[in-house]
Parts: sequence; C-alpha cells; structure tokens
Amino acid sequence: MITPTGSSRRLLKWSIRRVAAMASFVMFTILLTFAAGGFIYLRSSLPKTSGEVIVNSPRNTVTIGRNENGIPNISAQSIDDAYYGLGFAHAQDRLWQMEFARRAGAGRLAEILGEPALNTDKFIRVLGLYRSAKSSVDHLSEPTRIALEAYAAGINAYLKTHQGALPPEFVLLGYQPEPWSPADSVVVQKIMALRLGRNWVIELLRARIAAALEERDLPPERIFELWPPNDFSEPISIHTATHGFTPVPEIWFDQSDLLVGGASNGWLIHGSRTKTGKPILANDPHLRFEAPINWYLIRIDTPELSGAGATLPGLPFMPFGHNGQMAGGITNGGADVQDLFKEKVDPENAGRYLLPRGSREFETRVETIRIKDVETLSLTVRNTRHGPVISDVHKDAASVLEEDEVLAFASPALAPNDRSLDALYGINRSTNSQEFLKAARLLVAPHLNIFFASVDGDICLISAGRIPIRKGGDGRLIAPGHDGSHDWAGFIPAADLPYECNPASGILVNANNRIVDESYPHLIGADINLPFRALRITELLEAKPVQTVGASKEMQLDILSVPARHLVPLLIKTQTDTVIGRRAIALLKNWDFRMARDRPEPLIYAAWLRSLILTLLSDELGEDLALDYLTEVFSPGPQFVVSAFRENSHWCDDNATAGMRSCDRLLTETLNDTLEQLHADHSGDIETWRWGDVHRATFRHPVLTHIPGVRWLSDFSIPSDGGDGTVSSGELFRRDEAPYAHVDGSGLRAIYDFSDLDKSQFIIATGQSGNVLSRHYNDMTRRWRDGEYLNIPPSSGANLQEVLVLQPGLSQ
Repeated sequence: MITPTGSSRRLLKWSIRRVAAMASFVMFTILLTFAAGGFIYLRSSLPKTSGEVIVNSPRNTVTIGRNENGIPNISAQSIDDAYYGLGFAHAQDRLWQMEFARRAGAGRLAEILGEPALNTDKFIRVLGLYRSAKSSVDHLSEPTRIALEAYAAGINAYLKTHQGALPPEFVLLGYQPEPWSPADSVVVQKIMALRLGRNWVIELLRARIAAALEERDLPPERIFELWPPNDFSEPISIHTATHGFTPVPEIWFDQSDLLVGGASNGWLIHGSRTKTGKPILANDPHLRFEAPINWYLIRIDTPELSGAGATLPGLPFMPFGHNGQMAGGITNGGADVQDLFKEKVDPENAGRYLLPRGSREFETRVETIRIKDVETLSLTVRNTRHGPVISDVHKDAASVLEEDEVLAFASPALAPNDRSLDALYGINRSTNSQEFLKAARLLVAPHLNIFFASVDGDICLISAGRIPIRKGGDGRLIAPGHDGSHDWAGFIPAADLPYECNPASGILVNANNRIVDESYPHLIGADINLPFRALRITELLEAKPVQTVGASKEMQLDILSVPARHLVPLLIKTQTDTVIGRRAIALLKNWDFRMARDRPEPLIYAAWLRSLILTLLSDELGEDLALDYLTEVFSPGPQFVVSAFRENSHWCDDNATAGMRSCDRLLTETLNDTLEQLHADHSGDIETWRWGDVHRATFRHPVLTHIPGVRWLSDFSIPSDGGDGTVSSGELFRRDEAPYAHVDGSGLRAIYDFSDLDKSQFIIATGQSGNVLSRHYNDMTRRWRDGEYLNIPPSSGANLQEVLVLQPGLSQ
C-alpha cells in the first residue's frame, strides 16, 4: 500500500478543485447558453414592424407605420381594411391582454392557470357572459358585423404569419391561442360593462353590514348612517335635460324581458369661452391600473374616415377619439343598472322557486369547466326570471341568505340582444351632433355619460345605456324576488335619456357626480359618488373666463383634495400633548391640501383618516367589514366622518368595553397611533416624510405578478401625486400590505382642440406594447406621471420610424 506524500495530497486536492471549477464553468456556460438561447427565442416574440407581410383578406394594401412611441398610423383604402390593420396591430402589441380578456369573459381562465382561477370561471359561467356575447353578434347591424369580422381577420392573419415565439405568457403557460371571432370582441365590451357597473357589490355589502348589526344587537338604521345625505353644494351635470318622457308600459319582468372599478373626469368648453373660439374637450377615464394599461393609441387614415384616439384592445372602435369632424369622450354614468333579488325556493319542490302567483322551475344548464392538470368540472347553473343564481358560486352572496333562499343577479350587460357595438360604430362615423346622438342611444351596457362636440361648435352630453325602471324600491338594498314588488318594469326609453347641448354656462362637466336633478322623472341611481372632483373642476373653470388647452392640461393634473379641505379643519381641533403630535398638527394647519408626492402632509392626513375610519367602524362591524367599506366605497367616507362627529356620535363609543368615548378623545388616540406607526415605518424627522414613498402608481401584470422570478420584469411602480377626491385621481386605501398604493386612476388623458383636431393631445400610463421585452412596455409612464402629452398627426405629417406593409396575396 502506497501512502500519498504531503505534496501529492496537495496536488490531488488541487486537481480535484480544478476539475470541479472546470465542471462548474462548463455547467455555468451551458446554463448561460440555454438562458441566452431562451432569451433570444423570447425576443422573437417581438413583432415585425418594418418591411412587408403577405396576408389574406384586405382588398388593398394596408400600411402600419409607427412613430418613436410605437403608436401606429394605419393607412388603408377602406375603413374595413383599416379595421383589418388595427386587428393586426393589436395582435402585434397586445395579444396576451386580448387573450386574457376573452378567456375571462368566457370563463376559461382555469384551462391555462389552473385551480386558482376556478372561482372566477364559475362566476362568469353562471352569468353566461360569453353565451350572451355570441347571441348579441346576430343582433348587430351588418356594417358592424363586417367591421368585427375584418378586425378578427386581421388578428388571425397575425397569428398565421408571425414567425418565432408568441408573447412570453404563452410560452410560460405552454399553449397556443385560438382564432379570434366577433363574439370575442363583444365579450370584451361586456367585461367592461361589468367592471363599470358595481352596484351589486354595494347591495351585497349592505346586506352583510345589516347582518353584522343584527348580530351585535345594534339598530338596523345605522346602515344608512354609513351613506349619509350629501350636504355639499352639489353640481349637476345636465341642468336642463332635454327629453320626451314617452309613457312606459308596465311590463311583467321576466328573463325574456331582461334578455338574459370606474370613475372618470370629463368637461366640454364652448367656443364662446375659449381663446380660439372653438370647443375644447378634456377626458381622462379612471380604471384599475394594469400592465399594460387598458388603452392603446392609434391613428387611422382612410378616404372615408380618418382620426386618432384610444382603443380598447379586442375592439376595433375608438371609445375615445376624433374623426376630424367630431370628438367624443366618456365617464362612468354610475346609474344603478344591477339588482340582486332574493328568490324563495318552493318548500314543496326544491327545483322550483316562488312567484307572486305559484312557482316556476329553475332553468338549468350544465357548464363544463376544464382545469389545467385537473379533471374537468361540471357546474349546474340555475336561472330565474330575474337572472342567474349567483349564490351557488359566490361565498358572500350565500352568506346573506336563509336556507330556503337563493340570490339572483339582474343586469342589462347580460342581454343577448346587446347592440352597444352598433353605438360605438355609429359614434366613430358621426359627422354632426344629431348623428352622434342617434348612435349613442343604441348603447345598452355599460351606462355611460358621453361627451361630444363638433367642429361646427356644438357641445353636448348624453347619459346613455339601459337603465331599469323599478316597480318599487330605489335599488340600494337586495330586493325580494318572490312577490314582484321590486321587479323591473322595463327600461328608460332611449328617447328619454337625459342630454343637453350648448348650455348657457358654456361648460359641461361630469366627474361621476349626479347627472340630473330631482325634476327628472326617472331614477338614475340612489348611490352617486360625492362631487369632489366635479366641484374642483367647476371651480377651476369658473376661475378663468377664457379657457385654453394648456389650462385643461393643468386641470387634469390638479391634485388639490376637496375632501381634505373639508375634513382637515375638523381633524386639527384635537388636543395632543406629544411633540410629534404638535408638529403634525402644525403641518396640517399650514397645508394647501395638495396631495403632492414630495410632501409629508398628505401622508399624515391619509394615514390618520384611515385609522380614524377603521376605528369608528371596526367596533360595530368587525375589522373585515370595516376594511371592505373603506376600500369599496370610500367616497362616502369623509361625509360619514363628519356625520359621526356632528350627529351620530355613537360611532365613537367603545362597544367592546361598553364605555362612552368622546369623538375628540378618539381623534387624539388615532392621531397618536398613526404617528407612532408612521415613525416606525419612516426614518428621519416628520418633515422629511414623503407621500410618494407609499403612494406609488403601481402597475401589475395579471398573471406574471404571481411568478416571483418574473415579477421584477413585468411589474413596476413610480411615486405619484393625488388621492381620493383629487382631479388627478389616486386611490387612497387598499386592504393589502401597501394600503396607500396608487392602483387606480387616469390610465389615459386626452384633450381635443377643435380649432385643429389633428393637434389633439394624448398620453397613456404605461406604453403601447404588452410584451415585457419591448422598449414600449412602459416607456410613457414617467411622462404620464409628469404631465406630458403626445400628438398623433396624420400619416402624411407623422415622423414614422418603422413602416410595415400588409400586402394581400396569401391564400386562405
């Protein structure tokens, strides 16, 4: 046996280390090669934006030119060929966003995402959203159907001709998208209608609050103290509503009669009040932030129609934009277009439910849901005369019912004869106010306040969409379904929808505030957002007799908080014996109420208000319900605080100890608790705290955000100004670990100058592309935050960096 010497042992160890290092290097090289290869492969998912592609369908050549911001200018010989080009461009830049939207609307997310998406799929399948979308296609006019077919053909042409990888989401999830169809576009519109109409959520929240009050043996009328009467000088958007009020026949409401997350600012200024003598239209819709944002900017130039604006990927029409003669914008109408009905199950037959006279069988169907890596699930859906039964799949809906009850959901968004896309088609083609008005009246869902103006000088506002007429009740509470007392008796006739043109004041404003006054004979809705933004917009418009585009830009970026101006004088009356408390009160006393990201006052105000409202509510409702109220319906929050301190001081009591507690004492306690928490979370002196440290405009990808290794690439945020109630809106309160994150706001800003519509200004909050590897994924975010705008001129005057020609010639 030979024993190694010391030198040989050292040599052996050195050799082993060298071999290990070489092996590690080789392994690292292999992994790096695979990673580089994977990255190169994923880079091939970026679209071809220059050169020529041979495609099918269009009659003539379609040109898609893009400027330095990735905004396409689509030139074609006909508008239908332009729709084809738009479908191609949407698929190039937003294919995954469109795919996700149509799968959400069809209740087919679990097929690709697995069980985490199952509850969402169940709810959408119960609503039957895609079934009604397919039916609605057959009710659309022929020109609208042709446009949808041309658009779908453009999307499918991209899927057929694209070489390389599909966007990273498809690669990660391992599947290929199906061809696009017109029904997919209709369901995108219906998903938006459900997002904008959330009254049913508030009805359900009120029912849960009522149950909590009953459980604690508290007076049931306290529920309405959470939504106190408005004591503001409330602006009305339409002062002299034009309408005909044709008689509405009483209709027995049945399934066959029904045929089954937003806010915004908008204002119109008449030419008599502008520097150019021509109207100005400003509009910025508010929705939940996503990566990418909902909106996609375009320019279309054809011999029959040209214009620019913002599209919703999945739809070929422009909800926001101009056509050279007219321009339009929208705000969420806020009408109560959804109701929940408690249906009583027939005690003698569980397969039937009670009517005012007798009973009826539930209509049933079986939905088959495929779940990734799991067997399929069969779901039996029940329908009533009021709509689908959601309590079979919705936990909170089931929690407010007795054993013999089910909860049905009614909404015009479920109508299978929905002609809303006819409305958008007609709006985009309107050449004067009467044509625009006629088209807007075709709208079914969502309910919208639609601004429009013409180069001839007209300015108009119509509140459009199907709004139910109820036999009883005001829609705030879940209605009894068995006795017919709260049934819908039809809808407000289209001719009776309120509208106004060329008001004497020279301005039309809506920021989700009340649209009509008490003289209007129909109920639009009992739950209306408080008018903070409308008050501020009106205040700014009245401050300058002569308006300009620049002034409208400043208004869209205005961050003065009317709620803070209303509440802070009440809050700072508190007495505090701490040094930091006195410094906080001194800051708030001298605050200008601007929710500026580089100041401490907005942070102190927001955190104190959150603590105060949760303390007022948690004692009587429990923490979960208090958080639901705070995050779902904060708009009444400031008014609730005022009413609690002035008329309803029992909210300040400490029920847990059965002790009386003054509201003044509660103010002091919540201030001290707030400052203690802020001091723990923020370093430095109170004067160095910054609102922007916690209030960050946050954009998350709906799927990639859940993948830790990818999230850093897809999600992003930026410190931002604003808060709840500011014109430049920035949501205040969330439930999660970032309670002050800015996750909802103006993802699009648009200003139309009727002295030259081609000089209209736009900006979106992310970028044109939805591909995380694209340089246009979020290249507009900082400019959006800082108040910059972009112009989208005609193709002849545009600085196009890339030009792609779609050349007909590919066989079917």
